[in-house]
Amino acid sequence: MKLGIAGSGMIVKEFLTILPYLRNIDTTAICGRPSSEEKLRELAQSYNLKEVYIDYNLFLKSTIDTVYVAVPNSLHYEYTKKALEAGKNVILEKPITSTYEEAMLLNNLAREKKLFLFEAITTLYFPNYQKIRELIPQIGDIRIVQCNYSQYSKRYDSFKEGIILPAFDVNLSGGALMDLNIYNIHYVTGLFGKPKNVEYYPNIEKGIDTSGILILEYDTFKCTCIGAKDCKAPIANNIQGDKGCIYQDSPANTCEGFELLLNNQEAKPVNENCYPHRMVNEFIEFEAMITGNQLDRCYQLLEHSLMVCEVLTIARKKAGIIFPADKEHNYV
Repeated sequence: MKLGIAGSGMIVKEFLTILPYLRNIDTTAICGRPSSEEKLRELAQSYNLKEVYIDYNLFLKSTIDTVYVAVPNSLHYEYTKKALEAGKNVILEKPITSTYEEAMLLNNLAREKKLFLFEAITTLYFPNYQKIRELIPQIGDIRIVQCNYSQYSKRYDSFKEGIILPAFDVNLSGGALMDLNIYNIHYVTGLFGKPKNVEYYPNIEKGIDTSGILILEYDTFKCTCIGAKDCKAPIANNIQGDKGCIYQDSPANTCEGFELLLNNQEAKPVNENCYPHRMVNEFIEFEAMITGNQLDRCYQLLEHSLMVCEVLTIARKKAGIIFPADKEHNYV
């Protein structure tokens, strides 16, 4: 697998630190805007990347076979569409796109061209997450699910001063729902499937949600997902059944460990994760699926990403948070 990176932000820098674990992935090129050329060359030198591009079209004509798209949310659709049209597989940072309509268009294009399209969502690939799925029957009938990912952002300080960075920019498809609560949605829907109803109650400033409470309704239980960038609280996920509870005190995007708390029994700690960095598992699996030509498995994961994107779009629309992409695709 010959990988090229589109982007130079924080998540790219984080990804580059895990390259020693990705022995079957040859990361050869990085691409960004002309204004980022100096940063791109510094990253290339630090991580032995052979090629630097400031023209995305030229980048797509290189020998890479897979593109890791890690640009602002609002550009996910455009960059991924171009990569797929150029015959490249795509690993796309979360959220897959700004709108459900955009996600469906990319889904159709990937399937038409028989190309791989993955949303890079760490949650689904942790051994701990798979273990939670395995243990859920032990806690009986599910009654309540709670996920709280509240993490005060330094960018919120800038936001209050009138400096709007991408994470808080409605024009770049930002906000707490898309940045943090999305992990909670992946976590819950990956375990329990699509909810029958979605409601979102955000705190909105300058047209964007700086925090909010998402309610997911299932046939036999209710779920609350909290995502906040304007305040903080102890991070916790609880899956509560009539025979016990699964308690996790790390966010859904790290799933560092959890406790199985059966009624009238001592807590049983569980931690089966084996890598020190949250992004290793997902990229190892992406490479294995591409190399093994496991398109069916890829498209199963893509169906899950489409479901999450639909939940996000419904939640935003109900809360009155409108992105430019909504208007462009007439999905308002």
